[in-house]
Formats: sequence, C-alpha cells, structure tokens
Amino acid sequence: MKIYILLVAILSLASCNNSDYNYDASGTFEADEILVTAKANGTILHLNVEEGQNLKLNEKVGEIDPKSVELQKDQVVASIDAIDQKTNSALPQIQVLQSQISGQSANIGVLQEQLQNAVRERNRTANLVAKDAATKKQLDDANGQIKVIQKQISAAQSQLSVLKQQISTTKENVSIQNRAILSERKPTEKKIAQIDEQLKNNTIESPISGMVLTKYLNQGEFAVVGKPIFKMANLDLMTLKSFVTGDQLPQIKIGQKVKVLIDAGNGKTKDFPGTIYWISSKAEFTPKTIQTKNERANLVYAVKIHVKNDGFLKIGMYGDVKF
Repeated sequence: MKIYILLVAILSLASCNNSDYNYDASGTFEADEILVTAKANGTILHLNVEEGQNLKLNEKVGEIDPKSVELQKDQVVASIDAIDQKTNSALPQIQVLQSQISGQSANIGVLQEQLQNAVRERNRTANLVAKDAATKKQLDDANGQIKVIQKQISAAQSQLSVLKQQISTTKENVSIQNRAILSERKPTEKKIAQIDEQLKNNTIESPISGMVLTKYLNQGEFAVVGKPIFKMANLDLMTLKSFVTGDQLPQIKIGQKVKVLIDAGNGKTKDFPGTIYWISSKAEFTPKTIQTKNERANLVYAVKIHVKNDGFLKIGMYGDVKF
C-alpha cells in the first residue's frame, strides 16, 4: 500500500513538472528603449537622473547652458530697437506747415474784412456819383480796389490749399519711408521666435513615462547635439520576442491570446497573459540562442508578444510561450 501511494506521488510530481515546462516556443523579454540625446550644445548645468529612476512623460530633468543662445536673442532684440530708431516722424514738418496754414488763414480773414470795407466804400461812392457828388474815376478806383483784394484772397486761398496738400504729401512720404524700414522688423521678430524655440532644446525632458536604464552624461559635462544623455524604456508593457517553426505558423495569428511562463524558482513557474501583436512575414535561420519546439528546424519566424509587467519581468529574461 505504501509503495502504491509513493508511486502515485511520483507520477503526480512528474505530471506537474511536465505541465510547467511544456511550451511551444521560448524567447527573451525586450522593451522599446529610447535614447534621450542632446538637442543643443553646451555644458550640462544640472541633470537629475539616476539609473533605475522612474520618470513621467515630459518631466524636466536637466538643463544645458543656454547662455550663447540667449546672447543671440539679445542681439536680435537690439536690432529691433535700432530699427525703431531709424523710423522718421512727420510731426515736425507738419507743425511748421500748420503754423503757415494758421498764418494764411488769419491773412485771408484780414483780406475778407478789407473786402467788406471796400465794397461798402464802393457802394457809398456809387451813391455819390448818382448825386453828382463824386466823380466816375473815384467809382472806378473803388471797383479796382475790390478786384485787387479779391485777387489777394484768391491767391491766399490757393496758398492755403497748397499747404494742406503739403501736409498730406509729407505724411505719405514719411509713411513710405517708414514702411521700408519697418519691413525689416517682421523678419527680425521671426528670428526671435526661432531663438525662443531653440531655447526649448536646452531643457532636458523625458520623452516617455518609464525607467532610466543607462546614464551616459553627468552634470558639468559638455553635451553635443545628438550625443546620448541617458537611455530609458517603458517597462509597464514588455515584449517577448520568440521564434516559431513553419509547422507552428498556421496555429497562431495576430491578436491571439497566449500564456507566457517564466521561471519563478524552486522548480516553479509564473504565468502571464500575453497577446501576439506581430508575426514576421519572412523566415530566417534559427538563432543560436533561441530554442524552438522542433530544434531540427532550420528556418523559423519571429513572433512578438505583448505582456503586461507586474514588476517581475526584466529585460533579457527568458520566457516560454504556450499557444
């Protein structure tokens, strides 16, 4: 009886172990690694990044010295101030012309008053001529005086119109000159906008939410555009890259749910749900580090499986797949 119980226990254990390690394919876990590179040249003023640190999306973690770019901006701002100083004002010329207009208007007023007096004098002389109390020559002289004053008024009004036209011309000429000068302002302001955009490159940010894997530069070191500062990856969703043989290919499809197993120690395994999201369209020779169910296969197809990470999965860790 004891021998029978022992035999059952051995068979049960063997069955359990076969179940744990029965898999259709195996591979290693990967993550989409991102190199965070410098977008500007300069000394790193500060860099708050350590390997293993978790960062949030767009989190500011450092700064590259922006002094040279800021000096460029100051130069462009000074250029705009210089442009403003080049512009002309029509006000001084207009004030002179308005003073002349005021004088001419006053002159016209005096002439009109003289004309009224001359008309009254002419009318009085005409009455006297009718009564033979004045000569016809006196009447002609009075009419002549009126014509002289009328011509003076006409000339003064013409001069007044000329002065007003000069004001309009002066305003237009100065406006044309200023437009030519101010036409340089908009391109210069665009340069400021470009420099402001360039200054954003001096801020070091995390492009994704994830963990810092490797740190390449430190505070005080010189960064060059394109040079890696640190490497990071989002480890919340891991990728198990595995390989299947040609005879396994018909059994799988994109979107298929699978079971992923990892070694949990003490001869036990831990399983995770996974989803096939990519199947290679081309066969390749079996990689030496990858085992398949049919080890005699020369050609295999790469398969990528998304696996949600609960913290146990690591980059480079081996995993098995059950389809």
